[in-house]
Amino acid sequence: MAATQGSPGTLASVPDIQGATSDPSLGYLVARLAAVEVRVREAVERRRAQDPDPDDRFRGLYIPDSQVDEILGGPRALFEAGPTDAWLAAIAAAEAAADGAEHGGAPIRLRQVARTFGLSIVDTDVLLVALAPDLDPRFERLYAYLQDDVSRRRASTGLAIELATGIPGAAGARARLDAAAPLIAGGLLLVEEADRPFLTRSLRVPDRVAGHLLQDPSPDSRLAMLVVESRPLRLGAGAAIARAIDAGMRLAYVRERFGSAGTSMAVAAIEDAGLAPILLDLDRLSATDDVAEIAAVAARECRLTGSALVVGPAEALAERGAAAVRAFSELACPVVLVGSRPWDPAWSRRTPILVDAPMPSIADRARVWSEELGAAPGGPPPGGPASGGPDPAIEMIQFRLSPEQTVRAARAATSQAAAEGRSVTADDLKAGARSQNASGLERLSRRVRPLVTWEDLVLPHEVSEQLHELASRARFRDVVLDEWGMGRTTIKGRGLTALFAGDSGTGKTMSAEVMANDLGLDLYVIDLSTVIDKYVGETEKNLDRIFSEADRVNGVLLFDEADAVFGKRSDVKDSHDRYANVEVAYLLQRMELFDGVAILTTNLRANLDEAFTRRLDAVVDFPVPDDGGRLHLWQKHLPPGVPRGTDLDLAFLSRQFRFSGGNIRNIALAGAYLAAADGRPLSMAHLIHGTAREYQKLGRLCVESEFGPYFGLVA
Repeated sequence: MAATQGSPGTLASVPDIQGATSDPSLGYLVARLAAVEVRVREAVERRRAQDPDPDDRFRGLYIPDSQVDEILGGPRALFEAGPTDAWLAAIAAAEAAADGAEHGGAPIRLRQVARTFGLSIVDTDVLLVALAPDLDPRFERLYAYLQDDVSRRRASTGLAIELATGIPGAAGARARLDAAAPLIAGGLLLVEEADRPFLTRSLRVPDRVAGHLLQDPSPDSRLAMLVVESRPLRLGAGAAIARAIDAGMRLAYVRERFGSAGTSMAVAAIEDAGLAPILLDLDRLSATDDVAEIAAVAARECRLTGSALVVGPAEALAERGAAAVRAFSELACPVVLVGSRPWDPAWSRRTPILVDAPMPSIADRARVWSEELGAAPGGPPPGGPASGGPDPAIEMIQFRLSPEQTVRAARAATSQAAAEGRSVTADDLKAGARSQNASGLERLSRRVRPLVTWEDLVLPHEVSEQLHELASRARFRDVVLDEWGMGRTTIKGRGLTALFAGDSGTGKTMSAEVMANDLGLDLYVIDLSTVIDKYVGETEKNLDRIFSEADRVNGVLLFDEADAVFGKRSDVKDSHDRYANVEVAYLLQRMELFDGVAILTTNLRANLDEAFTRRLDAVVDFPVPDDGGRLHLWQKHLPPGVPRGTDLDLAFLSRQFRFSGGNIRNIALAGAYLAAADGRPLSMAHLIHGTAREYQKLGRLCVESEFGPYFGLVA
């Protein structure tokens, strides 16, 4: 195998890396590779001088007798060659140029890596020897020649030590390739083929390290799927994190709740500390991902780029065990863990700084909305209606969203509007916000997209006014509790809980749906079959799951027929009474901490435990409608599209039959089906027949005094 021709040690002998002539960092890398080539040329010359048959065509494929005789003829000198003049000259020229570039303010990446990872001169040379085949293919053939094996085109540990020190098998250099040494522990160099003897194990520089030295900003492919964006928010609590990083602390834990700005605050704090944040979403980890490997790759990325990690949610790691959390919490770079659980000392041998994530203010949330909408292609300009778009400060005030969720919601809104070829509306923003709801609650409830509005309700003025007040309370609770400071004097949750009491069919469930629609929220109807359990303790667990999931969504929680779950506590006569009382007591405590909007409906208010009254924010009684209300209901449930006969007497029906809205709807629907089957307009006969059927369902008798002149139609 012939060596390359040319003058040893000249930069021209190494192919120019694109941009090396104009970029000092790349120029330094090329110059140091030229110094490696000097060592390679010298090593080739030594091999040739010791080779008894340099023209052997089968070199590297077998060991000839002459070579065996040479090995057995006597010990080879362990120390062959120290630094040569040509090598020292090449190094001196490269270092002088790099000194001048750094003095002028130009970053030299190879030097930065050496400082950050604590590499010695020998470490840097070993790294360059291992890197050379990835940057210049000539080194593959040269290394194969030097190792007397055409199949070994990467440097072995023995060859790397020889080229870096001039001393094959130097004892001191071997320690630089231990598992705890900076090169290996930092992930800059991989020692492969562990089953081979130490000096013949191959060395490989990870592609990401080579890419960084060549100024490629792309992260490692194993991190690419985990890296997410975040919009920094500078909040008061973040200053503690920035100061801790400046002081050398490597671990902080931010505890957040739904809608808080823990991640955005951590990102801003890292920027204030002079570092670049790398945000990893651990919910994207698959079951087969090696957490320790990903953590090591993330730490290397941070050290290469002068960054710090923001990692969350911590629960995704905790589910895999404390060791998975420690894989991130004990990295050799600043780490901010974000999670909703309290800090567990088993998660790290380090003591973290603990910070509770604040809720972003209304102004902060509106600013994120406006910035994202203004930056979106085709989106409305920021600034609200005066500049052509909906004002998020008004339209979205009731939504609890983190800055990251707000960004995703805004993008969903602009995408929907763009798909339909129109500008973004307030409904688009609300739909985008609802799209950020967690899906866990849907496994425990029925999700309803509300369609009815205030105009569809037929209620007394006082009841309607109470419902409007309740909706306003849900919309402006952040203003009152946070901006005005009314929430600082209580340990209760920020939630809103109301009781709707009244006879069946008086509009309780419909009113909950109207409120949800007015607020732009989804309605979650709790399925009581998923709550009640005959086994001790299971009902409490089910309730906790419901409230925990409800805390993660922007929605209205509806407990229909709530007295089945929220019943009165009774005197303890046996174990069943005791455990039933425990369930109610637990529910009372859990509702105190609830942060969402919950509506309870009941037909029998007296059946509810009295302790609920104090914990309820509002109690709305739904009366049976009077004559005027019933007439309005009949008209509502017979829309203009229904063909009407000339004999319809809705005033008679509303006056004679004291039905609730639900009963009236049933009768109107039954009559409409009968009319459709007869192929003629809806007549009084159809409605009287539907009324008789409703009486049968209710177990009531049809008497002439109530049906009057239409009693004959019943028969």
